[in-house]
Amino acid sequence: MTRIPDGPVAVLGLGRMGTGLAGRLLDQGVRVRVWNRTAERAEPLAAAGAFVAAHPADAVAGTTAALCTVADGEALGDVLRGPDGVLAGGSYPGTLICASTVAPEEVVQIAGNLPSVLDVGMLGNRDHARDGELRLFVGGEESVFDAGRPLLETLGKEVVHLGALGSGMRMKLLLNLLMGVEVQAMAEATELAAASGLDRQLVLKTIAGSGFASPVMAFKSRRLASGRFDEPDFRLRLMAKDLMLASKQAAAAGLSLPLAAAAAETHVRATEQGLGDEDCAAVAHALSPNPGSDT
Repeated sequence: MTRIPDGPVAVLGLGRMGTGLAGRLLDQGVRVRVWNRTAERAEPLAAAGAFVAAHPADAVAGTTAALCTVADGEALGDVLRGPDGVLAGGSYPGTLICASTVAPEEVVQIAGNLPSVLDVGMLGNRDHARDGELRLFVGGEESVFDAGRPLLETLGKEVVHLGALGSGMRMKLLLNLLMGVEVQAMAEATELAAASGLDRQLVLKTIAGSGFASPVMAFKSRRLASGRFDEPDFRLRLMAKDLMLASKQAAAAGLSLPLAAAAAETHVRATEQGLGDEDCAAVAHALSPNPGSDT
């Protein structure tokens, strides 16, 4: 049986994943302190017993670990090193867990000389986070990982230590690269089908039930079939960001990844069309001859 983490835990950033993680910890009897830039998002967690802090430095007071689940590297830098950030008053004595998807180098740079830092690539959605069903891929020193393992095992059904700090982000970028390419490929096939006179719904049903579809494609096929991309599972602008990060990682390694580059370009274009806050499956609109339409 997994040992419940000792001491309060801070969750910084209450998007879908952060809210799910905080709810999971509360369900497991862990004392939780939360912060979010938009304070009203914390209200359901406050009703469930979480302490709502006015700023990140207040949220981490007295905690043994802090989970950062903000959108990007700029937001992570603000949360850690801004005027009211975690590190505004000096080093953080607990374990800092970066679960925000940023460039691996940013994790190392932002962490600086902090003694206990982990970066965690999370595989799963908000329901997995809420139910402790995530798969977690972790980078950081082995001794820090061992100390943080009880908390991580409370949050995920699979916890894998990959190696040095930054490794968790590298794995997360690879996984999001696969998802971005797979969903775009399915959207392209569907647009070609519709342009060729085939029934869109039947094509999506066939793809989802075939041996060619991954679980994520079967899941996202429902989005494409309904044409509804609101209440996103994963925002398109975040997918665009992650695909760009993966492309930059490839370039730095001297690799040419044509599929990654093409997917990044399409997702950026979709973001520029105003689709950034819709679900990532809305990339289909950027493929249509009439952007913004359902045909």
